[in-house]
Amino acid sequence: MKKVFVSGAGGYIGVPLCEQLLKSNYDVIAFDRYFFGHDVLGHLSNEKFRSIVGDIRDIEPGLLEGVDAVIDLAGLSNDASAEIDVSLTQSINNAGGRHLASVAKAAGVRRYIYSSSASVYGHGAKSHLTETDPCHPQTEYARSKLAIETALKELQGADFETVILRNATVFGLARRMRFDLAVNIMTLRAWRDRVIYIMGGGEQWRPFIHVRDVVRAMQLALESPASIVSGEIFNVGSDSLNYQIKNLSQFVQDVIPNVTIHVIPDNPDLRDYHLSFEKIKRVLKFDDCIQVHEGIVEIKQALERGVIRGDDPRFYTLQWYSSIMEWEKRIKELSLKGRIF
Repeated sequence: MKKVFVSGAGGYIGVPLCEQLLKSNYDVIAFDRYFFGHDVLGHLSNEKFRSIVGDIRDIEPGLLEGVDAVIDLAGLSNDASAEIDVSLTQSINNAGGRHLASVAKAAGVRRYIYSSSASVYGHGAKSHLTETDPCHPQTEYARSKLAIETALKELQGADFETVILRNATVFGLARRMRFDLAVNIMTLRAWRDRVIYIMGGGEQWRPFIHVRDVVRAMQLALESPASIVSGEIFNVGSDSLNYQIKNLSQFVQDVIPNVTIHVIPDNPDLRDYHLSFEKIKRVLKFDDCIQVHEGIVEIKQALERGVIRGDDPRFYTLQWYSSIMEWEKRIKELSLKGRIF
């Protein structure tokens, strides 16, 4: 695999993935709408790197000519954002994801790696859920992920090697930061406001994974022999990183003391799943993951040094998407003959 096409390249996972692929001497095509800014990949000045602004719903086979592998990260990127407009989620995450996969197969792409989510399990009936256990998605986002998994199973074949990665809940420092993820937002609020909010009661289970470990898993899926990854699904995470949400507050307090904890019992979170990561450890030798407390420390230090700012609106996915939609609405209302001024 020499040339890799990364859709959703300007996102939380996409940016460090592109960085790592270039370090590993791949030719990289970064494809994104760049809703969070064109500058997120501006530091990657490399003859092996090409950035394209586009929408996966409109992609054509010519763009994938000569591409060996696609890593698909595109789409509205969390449960809350996917609920803003269900029709948009169906159009982008579902129809767009299906379109990209079909185009990739038609263009002769050999390997197709899909960034799915552990949220497809929804409300698990037991602990240590494996890749063969039933899925009970609770949100439109999770349902869209599962729909693409189903489509990829239909497209899978000897000349189209699909690999599905069900990522645990991601945390950790990244250039295109996100403060709408459990560990990250708890760390920010503890550091800035000396308060931690435990939403949904805190009893629900979640598996966690550092963003750099997600990138590592994707590179393993890219480089491993087809005989062990083609047509396979992998839970991406570590058995040691299954926690109840309430446990996270203790990790944060160990790094940032003297904070007040508020448990918010209203609106209980129906997403509750505890996963097994035996398969990815056994098949891909994926182990030794970055621990939650290490992620908390690096975020705290970055905030203290001013490397990242907690008030950057782009770091809050739902709010950023909502503001873009509001801007679009206002511009349409003010436009006259296709222009504002």
